[in-house]
Amino acid sequence: MSEIRTLALACRDAAQAMFALDSEAKRRLLRDMANALEAERDAILAANARDVQQATAKGIQGAMLDRLRLDETRVAGVANAVRDIAALPDPVGLITRRETRPNGLEVERIRIPLGVIAMIYEARPNVTADAAALCLMAGNAVILRGGSEALHSNVAIAGVLRSVLEKHDIPVAALTLVEDLSRETMVELLQLSDLVDLAIPRGGEGLIRFVAEHARVPVIKHYKGVCHLYVDASADTSHALNLLVDGKTSRPGVCNALETLLVHRDVAGSFLPQAAQVLEERGVELRGCERSRALVPGIRAATDDDYAAEFLDLILAVRVVDDLGAAIGHIQRFGSDHTEVIVTRDDAAAGRFVQAIRSAVVMVNASSRFSDGGELGLGAEIGISTTRLHAYGPMGAEALTVERFVVKGQGQVRHPSSLVVRETFETH
Repeated sequence: MSEIRTLALACRDAAQAMFALDSEAKRRLLRDMANALEAERDAILAANARDVQQATAKGIQGAMLDRLRLDETRVAGVANAVRDIAALPDPVGLITRRETRPNGLEVERIRIPLGVIAMIYEARPNVTADAAALCLMAGNAVILRGGSEALHSNVAIAGVLRSVLEKHDIPVAALTLVEDLSRETMVELLQLSDLVDLAIPRGGEGLIRFVAEHARVPVIKHYKGVCHLYVDASADTSHALNLLVDGKTSRPGVCNALETLLVHRDVAGSFLPQAAQVLEERGVELRGCERSRALVPGIRAATDDDYAAEFLDLILAVRVVDDLGAAIGHIQRFGSDHTEVIVTRDDAAAGRFVQAIRSAVVMVNASSRFSDGGELGLGAEIGISTTRLHAYGPMGAEALTVERFVVKGQGQVRHPSSLVVRETFETH
């Protein structure tokens, strides 16, 4: 038996122990994990420093290096995210619907854990804690397979969390970290359809496509985040400018950062030059259509590849559009179903935008950077789904459960002609 199958079997057995825990036991577990992360901060940062040093030596920079790096503030943020998850309503056992059928059957839909989640991710050591906490809160066990660039960080964080599992007398296999990072082992993991219930890849488009192409287990995925900000004719341009700067420059290497700016022609003449100045002061390179370039001389010409790109950098594609319909058409052509934003004071325009755009998250007069599980009340997110299967958008603990039917009756049969005993007698 291969090593990865042995690990997955142990994780499957540990999932039963997680399923048996009540809400308060899971909350105590996660709170202790958060405290342990803070207590072991120095060890985690030392491990992360090794990863950063090795990544820098390999020439890794920009968004990838930013995702990899931890500091005291980020470790505190990871611990607080675990506490936030612990404070969430427990999705396990939640009765989402109850009805009584005409034949007297009582039908309930109740949430239960999925089982074993395989989490595959790159250069994001915080995901080790976020994914573990979300899976455990939802009563699942988790197999974590991080990237080689974050191996020391992931081993340190997982070790802290596993030590807490042991103190709570829970099998440590409920949180399994795969340290064999060969592609062959990852492919074998993705094909363990008898042991793994769901795979969630989180990283670059190449990783996600590799997982989707090789998996025999269900996969939740989003390939990229091509997020748009549309400034409508009735927009409050001061709001639009703030949302643009926040969405593009606060952290350009994340999937909810803006990649394209669309501006209604009626406000383009006044808004675009101002926006260009503010963005260029912050180091943003603009690539625009002919009308954009006429209003902001000197910017590069944009191509269709630019409008379809997830830059993950201080680069922004710009287009002037004739109206709301043209903005919607552009997003439908180039969007990735992640997050779209409209800035408008026209409720009818906002309503039309929301109805026409099918993306997982649609914002009205709010920054794209709020497209995040923590910001949307999920405590943290294990990933973002744009597949419209099982879950859509940022995924929290509830998205790691599934509804099952529980049916309660009083002896009803579907085919009365099959009845053997047709009367019920009371015993006195």
